Parts: sequence; C-alpha cells; structure tokens
Amino acid sequence: MVDRVCVGVIVGVHGVRGAVRVKSFTAEPEDVGAYGPVSTEDGARSWALKVVGSAKGVVIVQLDGVRDRTTAEGLKGVRLYVPRSALPPPEDEEEFYHADLVGLAVEHESGERIGTVRAVHDFGAGDMLEVAPSADPADAAGGGRAIMIPFTRSAVPVVDLKGARLVVAPLPGLLDPAPVGGDPDDCEGSDGPPDSPSGGDTADG
Repeated sequence: MVDRVCVGVIVGVHGVRGAVRVKSFTAEPEDVGAYGPVSTEDGARSWALKVVGSAKGVVIVQLDGVRDRTTAEGLKGVRLYVPRSALPPPEDEEEFYHADLVGLAVEHESGERIGTVRAVHDFGAGDMLEVAPSADPADAAGGGRAIMIPFTRSAVPVVDLKGARLVVAPLPGLLDPAPVGGDPDDCEGSDGPPDSPSGGDTADG
C-alpha cells in the first residue's frame, strides 16, 4: 500500500496571476482540492490549493504562494500528491482504492508467488491489474514481462489488504504476459483515481 496518492498533474497556466490548469485524477474533478494541501512527488514542495474554476478537461487552481504567470509556468508537469490517510474509506467493503492495490503481492491459489501489482488501469472495459512478475525465475510467470489481470471476482477471488496480498484464480490464459509495448505507466494509471475505488464485480476484501 502506498502512503501518498497522485490526485492530479499541472498541465498549463491560466491568466497572469499564477493560476494553473490541472488535470484531475479524482472521480469529481473539483475534488482535487478536497483532501488538504498537495505536495510534489518527492515532498519537497507543498501548497494549499483552491479550485477557482474549470475548463474542458481541467480544473483551474490557485496554489498558495504562486502569484505570477512565470512562477506558474515553471510548475508545468508537476504531479500533485496527498497523503493516503487523507482519503475517506471506500463506501463498500468490496471496493478498493487503486492506491491500496499497488504493491500487493500476487499469488496463485496454490500459494505460488506470481509477482507484485505495479499499477491499476482502466482501458474502458473495467479495471486491469498490471503485475510485475516475481524476480525469482523459479516462481515468476510471463518471462519477466508485465502480466495484465482483470480485476474481477472470478479472476481475483481474494484481496487481503492486511496480509498485503491478492490471490488469482487458475483461469486459461490469465497469466499470459502483456504484449510488448503494452506497459503504460503514468500518474493516472499508477495511482488511479483516488476517490474512485475499484468495485462492482470485484474481489472480496
């Protein structure tokens, strides 16, 4: 489980008074400012944040202390993080924050270690777990390439957050490696929309 979650990324500036355009990764874009101060990925800088407007695909945000366009332009590309502890618990016990799934050990029903959840993606047909195979050749699947596993009850019957693991079922073709080039890795995919938990036909908690 990660201790910080990416809630958005600064993609541009707005006006001349330091406002920035933020692509939000929260279910409701305006909620990018609902969890308190945001920080950079390394935690070196942090800001109080206020959403002051919206535009197509982005929200307009004022960061505390950023008062001119030049300073704002220097922040393009900066990802904004909040502590995982700032997020409310999922409303349903069978829903899970993407951030809570990243880093979990992935095991076969037999107990064989398969790898570790590296990211959670949604390509339009439901959540997919991107699994980095185990470094041990004796128990790694997929020849070292990423494995994509649908996050459904039938494919992942057990999610044990306290035990930091999940169990996958022995379904045909499930542990085939992802095609070369099918290894997306960005802020949205890695941390997932923090206030949009995975749910529905998902695994038990």
